[in-house]
Amino acid sequence: MAPLDHTSDKSLLDANFEPGKKNFLHLTDKDGEQPQILLEDSSAGEDSVHDRFIGPLPREGSVGSTSDYVSQSYSYSSILNKSETGYVGLVNQAMTCYLNSLLQTLFMTPEFRNALYKWEFEESEEDPVTSIPYQLQRLFVLLQTSKKRAIETTDVTRSFGWDSSEAWQQHDVQELCRVMFDALEQKWKQTEQADLINELYQGKLKDYVRCLECGYEGWRIDTYLDIPLVIRPYGSSQAFASVEEALHAFIQPEILDGPNQYFCERCKKKCDARKGLRFLHFPYLLTLQLKRFDFDYTTMHRIKLNDRMTFPEELDMSTFIDVEDEKSPQTESCTDSGAENEGSCHSDQMSNDFSNDDGVDEGICLETNSGTEKISKSGLEKNSLIYELFSVMVHSGSAAGGHYYACIKSFSDEQWYSFNDQHVSRITQEDIKKTHGGSSGSRGYYSSAFASSTNAYMLIYRLKDPARNAKFLEVDEYPEHIKNLVQKERELEEQEKRQREIERNTCKIKLFCLHPTKQVMMENKLEVHKDKTLKEAVEMAYKMMDLEEVIPLDCCRLVKYDEFHDYLERSYEGEEDTPMGLLLGGVKSTYMFDLLLETRKPDQVFQSYKPGEVMVKVHVVDLKAESVAAPITVRAYLNQTVTEFKQLISKAIHLPAETMRIVLERCYNDLRLLSVSSKTLKAEGFFRSNKVFVESSETLDYQMAFAESHLWKLLDRHANTIRLFVLLPEQSPGSYSKRTAYQKAGGDSGNVDDDCERVKGPVGSLKSVEAILEESTEKLKSLSLQQQQDGDNGDSSKSTETSDFENIESPLNERDSSASVDNRELEQHIQTSDPENFQSEERSDSDVNNDRSTSSVDSDILSSSHSSDTLCNADNAQIPLANGLDSHSITSSRRTKANEGKKETWDTAEEDSGTDSEYDESGKSRGEMQYMYFKAEPYAADEGSGEGHKWLMVHVDKRITLAAFKQHLEPFVGVLSSHFKVFRVYASNQEFESVRLNETLSSFSDDNKITIRLGRALKKGEYRVKVYQLLVNEQEPCKFLLDAVFAKGMTVRQSKEELIPQLREQCGLELSIDRFRLRKKTWKNPGTVFLDYHIYEEDINISSNWEVFLEALDGVEKMKSMSQLAVLSRRWKPSEMKLDPFQEVVLESSSVDELREKLSEISGIPLEDIEFAKGRGTFPCDISVLDIHQDLDWNPKVSTLNVWPLYICDDGAVIFYRDKTEELMELTDEQRNELMKKESSRLQKTGHRVTYSPRKEKALKIYLDGAPNKDLTQD
Repeated sequence: MAPLDHTSDKSLLDANFEPGKKNFLHLTDKDGEQPQILLEDSSAGEDSVHDRFIGPLPREGSVGSTSDYVSQSYSYSSILNKSETGYVGLVNQAMTCYLNSLLQTLFMTPEFRNALYKWEFEESEEDPVTSIPYQLQRLFVLLQTSKKRAIETTDVTRSFGWDSSEAWQQHDVQELCRVMFDALEQKWKQTEQADLINELYQGKLKDYVRCLECGYEGWRIDTYLDIPLVIRPYGSSQAFASVEEALHAFIQPEILDGPNQYFCERCKKKCDARKGLRFLHFPYLLTLQLKRFDFDYTTMHRIKLNDRMTFPEELDMSTFIDVEDEKSPQTESCTDSGAENEGSCHSDQMSNDFSNDDGVDEGICLETNSGTEKISKSGLEKNSLIYELFSVMVHSGSAAGGHYYACIKSFSDEQWYSFNDQHVSRITQEDIKKTHGGSSGSRGYYSSAFASSTNAYMLIYRLKDPARNAKFLEVDEYPEHIKNLVQKERELEEQEKRQREIERNTCKIKLFCLHPTKQVMMENKLEVHKDKTLKEAVEMAYKMMDLEEVIPLDCCRLVKYDEFHDYLERSYEGEEDTPMGLLLGGVKSTYMFDLLLETRKPDQVFQSYKPGEVMVKVHVVDLKAESVAAPITVRAYLNQTVTEFKQLISKAIHLPAETMRIVLERCYNDLRLLSVSSKTLKAEGFFRSNKVFVESSETLDYQMAFAESHLWKLLDRHANTIRLFVLLPEQSPGSYSKRTAYQKAGGDSGNVDDDCERVKGPVGSLKSVEAILEESTEKLKSLSLQQQQDGDNGDSSKSTETSDFENIESPLNERDSSASVDNRELEQHIQTSDPENFQSEERSDSDVNNDRSTSSVDSDILSSSHSSDTLCNADNAQIPLANGLDSHSITSSRRTKANEGKKETWDTAEEDSGTDSEYDESGKSRGEMQYMYFKAEPYAADEGSGEGHKWLMVHVDKRITLAAFKQHLEPFVGVLSSHFKVFRVYASNQEFESVRLNETLSSFSDDNKITIRLGRALKKGEYRVKVYQLLVNEQEPCKFLLDAVFAKGMTVRQSKEELIPQLREQCGLELSIDRFRLRKKTWKNPGTVFLDYHIYEEDINISSNWEVFLEALDGVEKMKSMSQLAVLSRRWKPSEMKLDPFQEVVLESSSVDELREKLSEISGIPLEDIEFAKGRGTFPCDISVLDIHQDLDWNPKVSTLNVWPLYICDDGAVIFYRDKTEELMELTDEQRNELMKKESSRLQKTGHRVTYSPRKEKALKIYLDGAPNKDLTQD
């Protein structure tokens, strides 16, 4: 590739460029320098300027952010390199662009920077971290000397006392300027810089009122740091065209006449007067704030005015000093009012009086000495008040938020630069004009809406005076402490640079290691310098994985590893001295592979891994023992045939190749028998990492079709078997007789000897489990035979309701309504039955169909493998258990004596949805019959799991349903599956109840934990409901009572009947059924009152995690129909400054007149004097008694309650009412403060702060002690 000669006069065609085709150019370094785009001449046209400008200006209407800027004028060298402008940017912490703009402006102000450098920090007197001037010094030194493109401002904001949250707060740059100047003045007290801010930025103006009859004038002298200029006068559709026009408007006096007349001290009467402002003194640095943020009283929102307002590069302020056009009659001489800078005098004497003031200096020369000339107003000349613009702080965005950046003119080269956070670029005067705002059209009322949102917000001018205009201090002019600071910062930067160099040459790669003893895969990140050898890297990894006490170093090595595919790509034999940079392919941000620290036993030899090999994990299958061995790893090639592969495996595991069957698991549960000997491994679907099962026996199973063979079934079970750890209840299982009673009810749970295998261990820990199995095996077998015989009789289920099953609970509890049943009760229930006469429940086909039929939701669940664990809820999830028993088998729990012979609504199954075909005649799922593998053995849990707790390690086929899984657990828990609950334990130790019995365990994975708790499990159509007591006049109106179970089809009265004994036993509440009600609960708000005849799921929607209020009544229930409306009223007594307790008002309609009548009836207030308002926020709608009288919307002009602004359409709304003739109590300041404290304390305790008030912006504060005040009441 020949280089192009840039000095040649050849045409592109002569230089071998091909027309009509893509021609590629390759840019390379020239003499070691990277290519850069040259800056064009400053006289270039507007288009080129537009392209070069860095910032949001080219994208009008957008809100800038630091991530938006992509500049062509930057070289593609490291972002750490300094901008070609020579200036350093500031990093935006998050939303600190307003701070960056002000800091860059102060840095580019010679007088401020030089004065700051002259101040010396005394470390003995103050902590450098909290010293604002010192941190500003450090920042300015870095801005002046750093080689970085941008530096951080975190040290400065930390000295302000800000934490990281402040970086996410947007603030106004003018507000920051004020606050920062105040903080600097406080820090600089008793120093040479004590009056620096005033000397540079402070001006004086006179606020006066002059009588138009006698010329008598009252006045006050004020100081200012900036002049706020209105963009658009109030009520006007026309904006001011220029800064000069806005300045004239600022000092334009107004006439006080008519009702606004001024009381003249001279005339002793109200007279017409002129009120206005006069500038007496302009500061050396003049700050103008363009008031672009306003409030729109039509929309009641803050808005930004984007109207065009021009500003000159040079501003003549002499025309604004002491404008006096009107001559008034002679009056007496001025009389001093006695206050500083205040008085009343004749206008002709104003200048003479003020000329004696000590603060009339016009500007400041920093080379201060006793002979410095000061300019007073009496010696003003017109050309002495010419100001030159040097900083424009620009805001881009809206009133809701936006972006600040600064356009600043350097006094060193008179060139303008854009300081946009970390980006600094050169700009021109044309770019400054673009910040005037507005659009090219007329300045009409709507022009602001269509104008650019990027415009000037703050302007800073400097007085033009060659004798006073300072230059930046040169390095050799620095004070000694600044020289030391420069040296210190340079050393720190060099140290950072060296550290970055090390980082740039450090390889960072994931490191894995299978711990040789714990057999746990460990993960870490290996950071190794590219020049370190492989041997050194192995030693680093060895120490990083803490293997010093476990295995010798020479038994470890690093190999190339693919963690995703669990594939060992290659080993590095003979490359121990090779640098890691070469082995890893250089230093990269990310690697497409990982490293594995492989270990071996001292008597073993490392295997060589060559590139191109595939890894195969071989599991040996023993059909007789029905076991699958741990894997052995072999390496093969994709072009090997199946025959060659069998020979390779035969050598590795010493099994004959002739009878060997190899099964490849290509993906989960996808088993493929390698039957074609001539096929290559690649053709069979082998990849980088593979898993095969090998069996080599001479059984007849070898001759069977693979899908029907014992091998397939064993591998299928192996693929779907998971290991779970089950925590049993402390009191399980019970005595022998109780277990026997249970076991008869349990039915055939499979071959216990096969499915519930046990391991040997300490006798104490195994005794209870072994005892159950040994004592129950024969009984369960005989019971299974009995069930098979009884299964032929379809009518056997008709006697169920009169069987001993029904009698288990009847002596003790007629209704099984408790949310959780105590262990002792369960044991008593089971013990009362006669073990010998205990019969299992069988049902007719119709009953079976009814109990297992599902809703359309359940149909989806049956085909879904996703978890539907819910917190204490059963969404129509009941199906028959694996042995044909349903969880209804304990009792028909909700039948009272009055309706014992009737079948209740909630016992009737839902309409059949076509799921019958999924089950055989015995009620078992057809698919479930082959997924019954279950093996449980005692397990010694780790320390910290709780002493005395019993754990089971369960291996189970995850395709089994939850119902069958619970059945298998029955012998270990000691009670029927319908009397214990299964909770799944998640990583955060949160427990959620698994209630959908027809779902499989497919959502569970290996080593998941399960907790078993005693208590009645939910049946089909049942919901666990949390019951709270509503106490409307208590400080905490919402009190949790208990968990209850409501069922679909149950009436509200029936649920109340079931709640009464539970409330008595668990909560100590004695309630009669007609003296309490249930009502809807939405968070803390009481809602619809449920009437006794309402039916759940028909009249009342009931759902997961449902909550309901229980409300005790003082009398008989007044709510009789749904057309009525129950509201909670509360009287406000302004004369006593207090609120009465709540009283319920039941309305027959939504009429406001009826509400007034009811309120008048309960309060005795005349109907015409009733005023009411709707409460705001959540119940109990707390509000301070200091605010309620004026803050609420009293007496809304509506005739019905269900329209705006009330919208009272449901029970539970809060209504405040008052007597409009009652006067508000007059409070002294002391009483008000005391009441304010009391109310504040009350509202804080109840947590009912006013939630409807608009969001308040966080105030901008700088904390002089370096930390905010922690006392929240001082905010």
